Amino acid sequence: MRSAARPQPADPAQANDYDGFAEAYTAETENSLQNAYWARPAILALAGDVAGRRILDAGCGSGPLFAALRDRGAVVTGIDAGAEMLAMARRRLGDDADLHVVDLCDPLPFADGAFDDVVASLVLHYLEDWGPTLAEMRRVLRPGGRLIASVNHPFVEHLSQNPRHNYFATTSYTDEWTFDGRSFPVIFWRRSLHAMTDAFTSAGFRIAVISEPQLDPAARELFPDDFHDLSTKLSFLVFVVEVPPSAAS
Repeated sequence: MRSAARPQPADPAQANDYDGFAEAYTAETENSLQNAYWARPAILALAGDVAGRRILDAGCGSGPLFAALRDRGAVVTGIDAGAEMLAMARRRLGDDADLHVVDLCDPLPFADGAFDDVVASLVLHYLEDWGPTLAEMRRVLRPGGRLIASVNHPFVEHLSQNPRHNYFATTSYTDEWTFDGRSFPVIFWRRSLHAMTDAFTSAGFRIAVISEPQLDPAARELFPDDFHDLSTKLSFLVFVVEVPPSAAS
């Protein structure tokens, strides 16, 4: 999916055209090793038994995680900034699926305490400032509610660059994603682990779990070469952070 080109400085005016690559991205990631056998299973494993829980899928894309949570008995609401992504999600999930076009940089259109959980799979690393987004996620969670969020591992981001960027600085870069011979620039924001944990606690969350997930063993037979290579390497970091049970609504 990604090109081998070295990441370049970000140009916000040219990047992150999610609707432009929605269909190709969905086809590429639907059953990919990184997404279907690493990132999504990590979220589902940490979510545990979700039957009857009200869950906001923040950055739901075309809906694969929404579908998996709903299949496990959760009552799911999905939001995404891409209208075409949501159109694909509706085709997958049905006309009755609760889906909304929402940019995570904006206030969320939900009442205080509306959800038991928020899941954000590989979403936060697209945002320069986590503060307003985390504050809104905390607001729509009930006391005792959870945010389960995965991001690109900051150590991988740091060690993969030559020359290496300042690990302690929050900086952006543009990666080129290639689908069907077309290149799409996508901006990421990298920050240190300390900056991530500070952002969660500053928003009023308490950190319950920091996970470095491993590949789903089911991928061993499907991707034997890649599984052997990647099973000993870092890729993602997953957080479970909680609203204190005594928090005011």
